[in-house]
Amino acid sequence: MTDAYREAGVDITAGAAAVERFAPLAASTHNEHVVSKIGGFAAAYALPELSNPVVLAATDGVGTKVLLAQQHHQVAGLGTDLVAMVANDLLADGAYPQFFLDYMAVGHLDPELAAELVGGIASGCREAGMALIGGETAEMPDLYQGGHFDLAGFGVGVADRNRTLPRGVEAGDLLVGFPSTGVHANGFSLVRHLLDTTGLADQPLADGRTVVAALLTPTRIYVRSITPLIEAGYVHGLAHITGGGWTDNVPRMLPATLAAEIDVGSWAWPELFTRMQTAGELTLDEMRRTFNLGMGMVAALDPEHWSAIQAACPDAVRVGKVVPRAAGQAVVWREGVHE
Repeated sequence: MTDAYREAGVDITAGAAAVERFAPLAASTHNEHVVSKIGGFAAAYALPELSNPVVLAATDGVGTKVLLAQQHHQVAGLGTDLVAMVANDLLADGAYPQFFLDYMAVGHLDPELAAELVGGIASGCREAGMALIGGETAEMPDLYQGGHFDLAGFGVGVADRNRTLPRGVEAGDLLVGFPSTGVHANGFSLVRHLLDTTGLADQPLADGRTVVAALLTPTRIYVRSITPLIEAGYVHGLAHITGGGWTDNVPRMLPATLAAEIDVGSWAWPELFTRMQTAGELTLDEMRRTFNLGMGMVAALDPEHWSAIQAACPDAVRVGKVVPRAAGQAVVWREGVHE
């Protein structure tokens, strides 16, 4: 039966070998709350005790960034991307990320490639303070051909029910941006189109990196930098700037009566974004609705806490303020908002 299954395209032996390589990677992320070990049918995790706990869950993938990474043989960073997309979403709702599970679908299981991907996931989990407690690797040769694969991640966090976000966002709050490490893991169907149809891929950046290297930089995980700000009570709302860019994500932390007024001069876009805009002749609206433009998280907070934010996160940038919403858009771009 095993040989027949291998002839059909599924190698059980390779799968078992891959799991053996995954185990120490996952173990490197474990903490005292992990009850089960890799290899069981399900994973068990003892949640930390909170006075009024609520469990939050999130799931995501890395989209067609997979194709670009595979094309350039730089897949390890995808694991960090995967964790980041989930952990940052949990953080945006005020949760402490707890544990993570991954799903890897492949046409043909290459244990070396799989271990590289899981190694990136484990690295991301350590950065996010999450335990990698399980996962699934599915070999489906008729569905994924030519060495293609896909990734999905699932995470759970906990929070005190009375301290989830958003809470208390009001007119006059500052909007503070936390810089991204690049495009992160959304918008890559457009990015790949630009690479295929323009000379963008061949252009060097001023920092010495190639455009492709900059595009494949893993997504920043904000848990360590922003969690203390939430614990201190500084943060009223958080927006994770992913698919939908600023236009669709910032309003998710705002009451329907409020809008975000963004100062267009408060930060300079990283060169990568200006190069993409120029190469594709993209409008400002397209850029704002597709990319993070150099800020991966945006927080709403009381202006009196700005100095404390600066001390804790020197790279944070005042990008605007919360205002009453008039008829029209929930995100308004202005010159000189802070003046």
